Amino acid sequence: MRTGEPLPAVGEVLAALATGLWHWNTATGLVTVDAEAARLLGLPPEQATLSQAQVRSRLHPVDWNEISGVIQLAVAEGTLGEARVRIMDERGRVIRVGRSRFHAVFDRAKRSYEVTGSLQEVTEPTPGTPAGRTAVTGDWRRSREAFLLDAGRALAEARSTAEVLRVAAGLSMPGFSPDGLAVFGVTGDRLTITGHHGHQPGDESPFSHMALDTDYPAAEVVRTGRAVYLSTPEQYKDRYPLTWPLAAHFNRQSWAFLPLTVAGRTMGAWMAAFTYPVAFTPDERSVLTTVARMLAQALSRAEAAESARELTDGLQRSMLPQLGPEIPGMSVAARYVPTGGGLQVGGDWYDMIPLPNGRFALVIGDVQGHDVRAAGLMGQLRIALRAYASEGHRPDAVLSRASRFLHGMTFGSLDEDPSELRFATCLYVEVDPATGLLDIARAGHPDPAIRMTDGTVLSRPTAGGLPLGIDPDADYPTTRIALEPGETMLICTDGLIETGGHDLETGWKRIRTILEDHDGDLEALADALVQAVHGPSSHHTTGPLADRREDDIAVLLLCREGEGCGCGGTVAVRPTIRRTMLTVAQDEPERVAVARQQLRELLHDWASEDQVDSAVLLLSETLTNVLVHTDADALLLAEVRGTSGDRRIRVEVTDTSDALPHKRRPGELASSGRGLILIELLAQAWGVDPRGEGKSIWFELYEAEGTDNPASAADPADSEPA
Repeated sequence: MRTGEPLPAVGEVLAALATGLWHWNTATGLVTVDAEAARLLGLPPEQATLSQAQVRSRLHPVDWNEISGVIQLAVAEGTLGEARVRIMDERGRVIRVGRSRFHAVFDRAKRSYEVTGSLQEVTEPTPGTPAGRTAVTGDWRRSREAFLLDAGRALAEARSTAEVLRVAAGLSMPGFSPDGLAVFGVTGDRLTITGHHGHQPGDESPFSHMALDTDYPAAEVVRTGRAVYLSTPEQYKDRYPLTWPLAAHFNRQSWAFLPLTVAGRTMGAWMAAFTYPVAFTPDERSVLTTVARMLAQALSRAEAAESARELTDGLQRSMLPQLGPEIPGMSVAARYVPTGGGLQVGGDWYDMIPLPNGRFALVIGDVQGHDVRAAGLMGQLRIALRAYASEGHRPDAVLSRASRFLHGMTFGSLDEDPSELRFATCLYVEVDPATGLLDIARAGHPDPAIRMTDGTVLSRPTAGGLPLGIDPDADYPTTRIALEPGETMLICTDGLIETGGHDLETGWKRIRTILEDHDGDLEALADALVQAVHGPSSHHTTGPLADRREDDIAVLLLCREGEGCGCGGTVAVRPTIRRTMLTVAQDEPERVAVARQQLRELLHDWASEDQVDSAVLLLSETLTNVLVHTDADALLLAEVRGTSGDRRIRVEVTDTSDALPHKRRPGELASSGRGLILIELLAQAWGVDPRGEGKSIWFELYEAEGTDNPASAADPADSEPA
């Protein structure tokens, strides 16, 4: 160039130096290359815009992963990045080696990288030599740091031995990657193979149960606690002639055997084998040693976690009963899933207890806490409940005695540690298999639910008392309900309802949907309920699935055999009758609201919302009439018959008073007296039936569109208002 002549364009200068330019936007996934960069990538020498997949297919997988790590490290440190890349053709053969230097910027708003860099061809040195990294990349230590950060993070997240081995097998070391890996453990005075990668099944057989005094590198590493590096097959053969034939047929060129040491104890050895010669420079040994230390820590954590899981799994299996013997005319299914935190054993439990009178009891409960004390109290309380039930006590007496037992145990420890005070919720159901009658006593526990023969699900409110252990003199009233043929009862702990950010209301809606939609057998229904919370389960789930649990789960299902239950398998035809029964006592006016909710649940799929509102209003009137104008309790019986679109709802409210209601004509400002007027206006049929003791007021509504068939009952005008 003569002085004063214009400078050539940058692209011309770079092309003359056989250097190409490229730009990568990770937000769009596009890479722009100039003609020289395209040529170096083995593409036509012209400017082009490529996808990430197209560029990635041209680079060695190890180098692509290394570039990603170097980019992140360069952005974090605010420096230029540099990496060595092997460029491959369509057949996967390396056609040239390039060096790329680049500048990267991170866009926080888009969470993406903008990377601009150069690419030029370099001479490929012998693999495994220092020049293989230092001269080519210029900054191999930067790549090494990025690799070690990623490897440490991945190994720290591994929760089992199998996961640790998978992570170790997937590690791509900067500039050199082993072709074969093996992890050796120690049992007594012998080596064992914990896991391996890059070998065929059965290849590990000669190395399994090898004595520690054998002339084998891994055995020496375990004995001495010092690493062994073998750069060539000749070194291996000279140093370990007796075991060289075992390794010769793998056709490897270099080996590194490193101790797996935790807290000064050598727990095994790690082998990294290479298909090309590796000199094992100080930098390479540093990387291998660091990975071996992280691998040892990860394996130690996984071993401890697996031992704890095995211990707690055995503990929970010993505490939870096996359901049986078979109950004539009924089927039972149960599931228990421990919490994912801590010891993975909490205070939830279930039990099935044969009773002296030929009946049996179902018990489900939850001791406060998720620790060893909660598990211990759970075991003691379960035994106490079983003992009280086996003595023949009624449900209310069983819970009263259990409450005194738990109160005595927990309050006796308050002098030592006030935090040891615990309570427990519990639901106790005495079942008569012959009649389907259920006597239920409840101590602060969620109510049971009934799945009817047509799939309708009702929550059955029951009388209850305080959780066990709070008040030694607490009472636990008993509620009796009938389980009809084909119906299924669900009782569970709150873990099934509230897990996943749900409260009692939204969690119950989720459970209701599963119960309504499921037509399989009882065991499949139990699995579906647990799976809705955290995925597929077994009868006793532990491990990674349980790690996602927020609270223990205990579930018991009881079905009375008949169409719709699923006790014996598939459901043939769903019956067309559903009913509910509820008692409203004089001193429990709040149960009127419960009755209204029960009726709404019974009519959940009724065609006309107006008719549902009418039925709820009329039920309110008839129940309130009994509570206000008599001294008797009210018994509600609601029954739906027919097929969808052509059904009839009949609601009866029975009491023991002989006073019959009559229609009055209240004034404009009167606060009562309109009950029978509303029934006459809104019901399509109604009446008053005298009984042996008392009477029954009933009304009916018809679902069929256009049905209008009012049938008014006689007006007993000579009776007093009821």
